[in-house]
Amino acid sequence: MINRPTYKIFLWVYALLYILAGCNHFLSTAVYYGIMPKWLPAPGFLIYFSGVLEIVFGFLLLFKKTRKLAAVLIILMLIAFMPAHIYMIQKAPFMLGKIMVTPLIAWLRLPFQVLFMGWAWYYYFKE
Repeated sequence: MINRPTYKIFLWVYALLYILAGCNHFLSTAVYYGIMPKWLPAPGFLIYFSGVLEIVFGFLLLFKKTRKLAAVLIILMLIAFMPAHIYMIQKAPFMLGKIMVTPLIAWLRLPFQVLFMGWAWYYYFKE
């Protein structure tokens, strides 16, 4: 079992990851258009909306009373993001901003989504 100081550090890292990722939706909006499946409607709205969700869920993780809710919402959000990750696999290779996304990189993103879901799951059951 993880000791309390380590638990807090990982919790803050995880929350900060979502807060910063959400802010990035507003700072690097054009990059997100490149990974948005073409069949999804209103891509601009979805980019900003998902950014807001990431920021809100990151903050909700920081409070014991909302941590379980945040964990569940993060898992659902990551499931909702799967079409974008699958689209990246189909589209690779391509440039994402200054980064070349190869098929290998696109495929490697999927296990990270599972890791992030497991991380959220841990906080759901830890509380």
